[in-house]
Amino acid sequence: MTAADFRRIALSLEGVEEYPHAGLPAFRVGGRKFASLASQGAGYGNLMLTLEQQAAFVEEAPEIFLPIPGGWGKMGHTHIRLAAASEDVLTGALRTAWKLRIDKNAKTSRTPHVAKRGGVTDKKRGKRRL
Repeated sequence: MTAADFRRIALSLEGVEEYPHAGLPAFRVGGRKFASLASQGAGYGNLMLTLEQQAAFVEEAPEIFLPIPGGWGKMGHTHIRLAAASEDVLTGALRTAWKLRIDKNAKTSRTPHVAKRGGVTDKKRGKRRL
């Protein structure tokens, strides 16, 4: 698989949009990131998984999946070696990260509050948006 395949499959999932994150392609659903091509130069796609999902993927296919080094990997962020992945594996991994984000979005229901002076306040950050 290639970065183009990663992009194609990610964008085929319902509600997904591509946006630049630090100048590199990332993918979000419901306004929140679930995958990126931030490591495409090294031949990887990146997935945002739970630690349990990450461990299962790495255990099942260590030649394809590995935790991202450092603190990100300790939070479930996982590399997928694009050249080693089949279309079925890549699709399943992206769908897993996408579904996790959908479920998290549903639990947090990021509903904005109306500010006293007009506009909208992002409840979580307390910042005003117009």
